[in-house]
Amino acid sequence: MGENESSVPSPSQQDKKMAYHKVNADKRAQGHSPYLDNDELQATALELEWDMEKELEEPSFDHFRLDGAVQHHLGNSQSPDLDLEPIQPSSSPKGRFQRLQEDPDYVLHYTRQTPKSNRCSFFQILKVFCTAFILFIFGIVIGYYARKKCPSPPPSQEPNNPHIYHEILKEIKAEHIQQIYRDLLQFPREDDVDVAMKILFQWRSQGLEDVRLVNYSVLLDLPGSSSNTVTLKTSGECFYPSGQQCNKETKTLHSQDLLYSYAAYSAKGTLELSLLEDAGFGGVLLYVDPCDLPKTTDLADKAFMVSLNGGGDPSTPGYASIDGSYRQNQLNLTTLLVQPISAVLAKKLVSLPEDTVQKDRCIPLQWPAAGKKISLTIQSVTTYKTISNVIGYLKGTVFPDRYVIIGSHHNSLNTYSGQEWASSTAIITAFIQALALKVKKGWRPDRTIVFCSWGGTSFGNIGSYEWAEDLKRVLQRNVVAYVSLHNPVRGNSTLHPVASPSLQQLAAESQSFNCVEKTRCPGSNVSSVQIQGDSDYFINHLGVPAMQFSYEDIKTSENSSFLSEALFPIHTTKTEELDSSFSLHETIAKLTGQVTLQIANEPVLPFNALDIALEVQNSLKGDEVDIPQLLAVASRLRDTAELFQSDEMRPANDPKERAPIRVRMLNDVLQSLEKSFLIDRAPPGLYRNILYRLDERTSQFSVLLEALEHCKLHQSNETIQAALSEVLNSIKSAQVYFKAGLDVFETTLAGKK
Repeated sequence: MGENESSVPSPSQQDKKMAYHKVNADKRAQGHSPYLDNDELQATALELEWDMEKELEEPSFDHFRLDGAVQHHLGNSQSPDLDLEPIQPSSSPKGRFQRLQEDPDYVLHYTRQTPKSNRCSFFQILKVFCTAFILFIFGIVIGYYARKKCPSPPPSQEPNNPHIYHEILKEIKAEHIQQIYRDLLQFPREDDVDVAMKILFQWRSQGLEDVRLVNYSVLLDLPGSSSNTVTLKTSGECFYPSGQQCNKETKTLHSQDLLYSYAAYSAKGTLELSLLEDAGFGGVLLYVDPCDLPKTTDLADKAFMVSLNGGGDPSTPGYASIDGSYRQNQLNLTTLLVQPISAVLAKKLVSLPEDTVQKDRCIPLQWPAAGKKISLTIQSVTTYKTISNVIGYLKGTVFPDRYVIIGSHHNSLNTYSGQEWASSTAIITAFIQALALKVKKGWRPDRTIVFCSWGGTSFGNIGSYEWAEDLKRVLQRNVVAYVSLHNPVRGNSTLHPVASPSLQQLAAESQSFNCVEKTRCPGSNVSSVQIQGDSDYFINHLGVPAMQFSYEDIKTSENSSFLSEALFPIHTTKTEELDSSFSLHETIAKLTGQVTLQIANEPVLPFNALDIALEVQNSLKGDEVDIPQLLAVASRLRDTAELFQSDEMRPANDPKERAPIRVRMLNDVLQSLEKSFLIDRAPPGLYRNILYRLDERTSQFSVLLEALEHCKLHQSNETIQAALSEVLNSIKSAQVYFKAGLDVFETTLAGKK
């Protein structure tokens, strides 16, 4: 019986084995858990076989922790330690396996629920996986087609630094400028619009993408069909403006030069007048004294062209010549008949000997006591014509709403200044070409660079005036500087840099940079004297800091500023005679490019506020303007400028202390420094911006010197008092402006604290 009992398993043992097999089946299907203690294994029944004990050493309780573990894992994928506290597999004090012995249904309960839980979890995971996979494939498809239709993003922006400037400027070469120059001269002498179109296509071909043609219909005073003449009434001799006698042969050989020897916007007609008439004169003869002419050129027998137009379209003074604008009746800008003549003709009219040089000393022309009767005939024609500006943009990446303008010009005045416009256009085109090479590699300036080729310059800077009047409100807010390329090579002996007081330091530093590039270091002094060309509106109406580099034959201090306004006929080889290797053109291009790049890219505008205050103090030196009140306010301006320079500009130039909002505020102050020095009315021939002197022979405010001369002539101090008041108000306004800038920064700092 004992044998039979031992051979037949008891019901409880059968239940145990059934439970074991079911649990073991779940184990193999789900894996195993390492969380059963060995002590509990010792409490199991001895009847179980050894392999059953081995299996129970690695029991599986995945069905207890699956849902919780998955949720925990999804909630924090970074932590490998799972919190198993809520899913303890046993709550019986007798142990996990003893619970199985006492309650077989406990195992059966879980063995029935586990497959369902596993199936749900499996299908949930499969569903998530399939969804993610479909989304992934869908994203790839969208990305593929989007990449085909959309341009790829530009390469990363290179930092702006002197190394970048060097890489750009080294691409400017003399031979490139010479080739561009010669290509420009291949243009037939067409009207302004045709020349502008060809420049536009040339700039686009060099890589400048955003180039536009801006047209204006303006009033021009053009040569008539016959040349103007001057006739001596006593002898009946007739002369052309050059001094040659009136005859058919001369007219045929020099027809173009003769036609373009006139004063644009002069009164027309014929008038008999007397030289040296005391009062009631009705005509003017303009000439350049031989002593003022450059020694390296022979212009004594050359007449010239000038414009009596102060700037812009005479029919729309102060506003743009756009469609619908009111046109004023301004066919003539003066009631006088005005005619430019050569120095040779001037000598004939006053009966002086041809030789005015005595012992190597030039003797200025002296008018005799007795005047002569002459007849003056003016035959120019006033008509409306279309002029065109070529405007190109290289958009900035950091401050795209801040503009650095670099301007050249073009015109169609036949042989008059027929080469210098090609020089300026060739230089600006070579700079565009060098910039475009860097832009193709992903570089762009921080501020927008605007390239301009102006039309109608010879008639009074008409193209630049009309464009600036058209966009006046935008330019008042956005333009930070104007860099001029007006007549860059007018000689070959002296480099003549001109800059606003706030830009004088930058101009001097740029020459030092060029010394590294060239063995011939220019090292010329930088001055703030009046310059000709299209910078006029930006300096005198917008108060924009300006700069210009040019080569000349003689220093500005040695000749009248009027000479730069006179347009002499230039034969086709003149420019290449002055600069046969085009090395001077290359120097001007690199100097101009250097300052343009620095202004366009430096985080803080490279303007010097203190230099303005020092220029003001220097302009008040001398006995003529020793006014205590002026000197006192100038001293306060210097103190405020020094404080502004030390407290705001120096920290802003340190990258560690530089805050974007403060840099923007500082730059807004810097770009408007010179606006305070614009006076409402300036004497004829003088700038409204009083920081510029008439020439280098004087160091004082030209407006004050002019008023003093007027006071001596008319025995009245009314003019000088008015001039002193305007200068005083300008200096005071600048001092208040600096102080307000400091107060804004202090308020901003206090707010942040």
